Amino acid sequence: MKDYSKYSAIIIGAGDATGAALTRKFASHGYKVCPVRRPGSEEKINALADEINNSGGWAKGFGVDARDEDSIVSLFKEVEENIAPIDVVIFNPGANVFFPIEETTSRVFRKVWEMAAFGGFLSGREAAKYMKKRQSGSIFFTGATASLRGGSGFSAFASAKFALRALSQSIARELGPQGIHVAHFIIDGAIDTAFIKENFPEAYALKEKDGILSPEKIADSYWFVHSQHRSAWTHELDLRPYMEKF
Repeated sequence: MKDYSKYSAIIIGAGDATGAALTRKFASHGYKVCPVRRPGSEEKINALADEINNSGGWAKGFGVDARDEDSIVSLFKEVEENIAPIDVVIFNPGANVFFPIEETTSRVFRKVWEMAAFGGFLSGREAAKYMKKRQSGSIFFTGATASLRGGSGFSAFASAKFALRALSQSIARELGPQGIHVAHFIIDGAIDTAFIKENFPEAYALKEKDGILSPEKIADSYWFVHSQHRSAWTHELDLRPYMEKF
C-alpha cells in the first residue's frame, strides 16, 4: 500500500469551504498538504495549515496568484524539491461572476478566463512535469454547472469553465496512458458556504434536508476518485444534491 506521508498534495483554491475540506481530507490520509490561496489571504491559509498541523497532520500554506506563470512554476518547484514529491494536484478556484453581456467588460472576461482556465493550464502543465517522471499521480479540476451549459448572465464564467473542461479532457487523453489520473468534477448546485448563507437564505435553508452540497461530502468523492484502481478510472463525475434539478 502506498505510503502517502512520503508525498505532497497541492490544493489550489483552498477557500473556506470546499478547498479547505479537500485540504483536510487529503491531510487526514497522511499527505503533506500545501493549500494555496491568492496573495493577501495568508492569514486564512496559515490558520488552515495551523489547524492541520496541530491535529497531527502536515501542512504549509502558500499565497500565490494561480494566473501568474512564474509564481506557479516556483510553487511547484519548491513543493517538489523542498517538501515532498507531488502526487496530487487539485485545481479548485471558483471564478463565479454574474454580468449581463452588455456589462461584461473585456477586463472581466479576461480575468475570469485567467482564473478558471489559464490557471488550470499552468497548474496541469507543472504537475505533468513532475508526475511523468514517476508515471503516477492525480490531477483534478473542479468544474461547475457552467461547465456544461452557459446560463444567462454567465458568459465569462461559462466560457472559462467550458475551456477548463476541454483542457482536462485533453490532458487526460495525453497523460492517462502514462499512469497519471486526470479527472474533472462538475459541482452542480449550491454549496454550504457563508456566501450562500448570506446571499441565498432560501437555498441555504435546504441544508436541513441535505438539499445543498456539503464540502466534506464533496471531498469524500475526490478521495474516492483518487483511490480508484487504474483499471477502472473515472474521468468525469458530477455531484449534486438529490433534490437538485438538472
